[in-house]
Amino acid sequence: MCGRYTLFTPASDLEARFDADFAGVEPSYNCAPGQDLPVIADEDPSAATRMEWGLTPSWADESFDLINARAETVREKRSFADAFERRRCLVPADGFYEWVDGERGSGGKTPYRVAFEDDRPFAMAGLYERWEPPEPETTQTGLGAFGGGAGEGGDSDADGEPIETFTVITTEPNDLVADLHHRMAVILDPDEEATWLRGDPDEAAALLDPYPSGEMTAYPVSTRVNSPGVDAPELIERLG
Repeated sequence: MCGRYTLFTPASDLEARFDADFAGVEPSYNCAPGQDLPVIADEDPSAATRMEWGLTPSWADESFDLINARAETVREKRSFADAFERRRCLVPADGFYEWVDGERGSGGKTPYRVAFEDDRPFAMAGLYERWEPPEPETTQTGLGAFGGGAGEGGDSDADGEPIETFTVITTEPNDLVADLHHRMAVILDPDEEATWLRGDPDEAAALLDPYPSGEMTAYPVSTRVNSPGVDAPELIERLG
């Protein structure tokens, strides 16, 4: 699976790489589910849009928070099929984390960062949805019925505005990632990105293969990355 990734490439470099506006995007060394993160959607590839990581289908009655979709079944699963047909996006990243069992004699999991050797940014294949939260109950006279119970953030919307969410597609691992995990994010070649956004479903499906491992590297990092609340440059430093 892909459950954490990095995006610390400066906004100006992201703009040059993706030919899109990344204004306001700050570096993150620990992108985690539930966070609002930049994606490039098919409807407007000229600008990155913040969406919440954890897709909820438009037809759902409650939040689903689906952070990954399997390439092998993405066209058949009800949760993803419609988005695959018409709502694809690029998820910019410059690395992702995987966890390996039983190293360092602790019996716990060791996090590894996987990236290109030159730390260049890339795009993971994603899907997105717009979900409208159910209308709040108005028959009760409690505080929440008058709007006083709604909090801030992406989990609740007092005005019933649509919430935009996304998921990252995963596939079989390449030779490098296979030593760490049985799945990896679909990384698109730069020449494939326009097809992923605008191609027909058959053309898009043909892109869901493991990215070759030749220019990639993987190395152990601090277990501090385990906490989604920790976000610091030290997280990507090589250990050992």
